[in-house]
Amino acid sequence: MTAIRAVNLHKRYAGTTAVADLSFAVEPGRVTGFLGPNGSGKSTTMRMILGLDRPSGGTALVDGRPYHELRHPLRKVGALLDAKAVHGGRSARNHLLAVAQSNGLPASRVNEVLETVGLREVARRRVGGFSLGMSQRLGIAAALLGDPEILIFDEPVNGLDPDGILWIRRLMRRLAAEGRTVFVSSHLMSEMAQTADHLIVIGRGRLIADTSVEEFIGRSSQGYVRVRSPRLAEVAELIRVGEPNGDHLRVTAMSTLEIGTITARAGIPLEELTFVQPSLEAAYMELTKNSLEFTS
Repeated sequence: MTAIRAVNLHKRYAGTTAVADLSFAVEPGRVTGFLGPNGSGKSTTMRMILGLDRPSGGTALVDGRPYHELRHPLRKVGALLDAKAVHGGRSARNHLLAVAQSNGLPASRVNEVLETVGLREVARRRVGGFSLGMSQRLGIAAALLGDPEILIFDEPVNGLDPDGILWIRRLMRRLAAEGRTVFVSSHLMSEMAQTADHLIVIGRGRLIADTSVEEFIGRSSQGYVRVRSPRLAEVAELIRVGEPNGDHLRVTAMSTLEIGTITARAGIPLEELTFVQPSLEAAYMELTKNSLEFTS
């Protein structure tokens, strides 16, 4: 069964449309990245999935039913939306213990998830003194308490150092490999390129793309050959298909071998002849350039 399904979701706030006729499905066994510019409706959509905001129209289903109809929600869905939304006077252990007790979960799970997220040594410290990175780890621990089938994370790497980012990447990949559903929003394209299997991209509250990472990059961005030479004008005249781009030529209609052969025969030295692979970031920027809330 599809883990998460949005069907014609619509949300308006005081005359402003945050989400417009949005439909998509999130499947188990993979990491699905949820991407979009600031103000595109990502957080609003996640809140509607979790029953925190009521849709103005359409439906959001978790395991085939609205979130509020789930019998044991924390055993089905674990979520991190706001890492700082905790009682600052409680210790990390007591915060998790309160969450566990209120959801009928065994206290033993608290120590297990503290170990999983690397907070065992600071379990008795008040969370009000936690850094953002530590708070993110605590939020992830709370999401894991019920050993859920579905995980929803909103910008989980915010505030994490490089080791922490690597840790959450491996955690999400492991959870997906176990057959769980991982739905994660992020503004770090380099991280999504290494973590996500599938992408759902929205802009101005509407669906832009619902596809695999590979298909998204291939459809939205094209690789090219970067050519640098002390006689760049001659190279451009010789191959006739290069696009000047500052101190180099950008060539999409010829291979490195073809360019190298032609310039060698003409005796023109090259300083660089590199095929530049298309990136997720380049593809994302190209696809969402008309959906930005603010432009510089």
